[in-house]
Amino acid sequence: MPGELERWSISYYIQRQYQKIKLPVEPQRWSGLKNWILKTIAIIAFLVLWEIGPRAGFIDPQFVATPSKIIVTMWGMLLSGDLLVHVYVSLRRALIAFAISAVVAIPLGFLLGGWFTTFEKLLNPLLSILGQVNPFTIFPVIILFFGIGEAAKIIIIFLVAFWPILFNTITGAKNVDPQLVKCARAMNASKPALFVKVILPAAAPYIFNGLRMSSGNSFFMLIGAEMIGASSGLGWLILNSEVNYQIPRLYAGVVTIALLGLAISNLVARLEKRVVVWHEPAN
Repeated sequence: MPGELERWSISYYIQRQYQKIKLPVEPQRWSGLKNWILKTIAIIAFLVLWEIGPRAGFIDPQFVATPSKIIVTMWGMLLSGDLLVHVYVSLRRALIAFAISAVVAIPLGFLLGGWFTTFEKLLNPLLSILGQVNPFTIFPVIILFFGIGEAAKIIIIFLVAFWPILFNTITGAKNVDPQLVKCARAMNASKPALFVKVILPAAAPYIFNGLRMSSGNSFFMLIGAEMIGASSGLGWLILNSEVNYQIPRLYAGVVTIALLGLAISNLVARLEKRVVVWHEPAN
């Protein structure tokens, strides 16, 4: 009996220890798989219905191309190099405008974030008004001054990308914990050190949120910007396909813009995770 009791106790102890190690892992894996299924099932169902609709006659196939037709069209455009040319042109325009907007908006956001009171009082009312202006409403003015060349397209994309970065940077600068600033000043930190080691890290999550928003907006604005006076780019591809009634090419351009915007937004999000390692994003 003592021997049996001892063996049972050892077996029970090993089993309990194994469960302690295994149980937290399995639910976590199942939870991740469950979340992935929930996220993809709606997309798959939408694509299936989209494919069936035109084929079954519920949707007019003259106006709505099926996903399979779009994929075949995109593949053919990739092989011919036609799609890559338009992607390159659009990426260049969007990234130039996005980079300029970030370089201008981030420093200006810190200046307006409460650390330079006089400068904030001077410019904040004006920028608040300008931020409500739809860029499309001033498109004719931009064309009047800059023509219909590259400058006008970059400026219109810049105006869309600029405001999310600016306002998020301002919010981040205003929400820096005052206790951190007091502690840094109590340790005789210089103003540059205070900015680099306290203010900038605290505002970084807000800045990246603005960058992520503006990166997506930049690609969506391409449709409008490249439809005026352009001879290449994804926006021009969509307009040209509509004029020539090439519906699969039109949808191929729309899908490409959406995929590029999503890819850039995810790239910024991944960069944020690597840079802002101290910040835990909300679920």
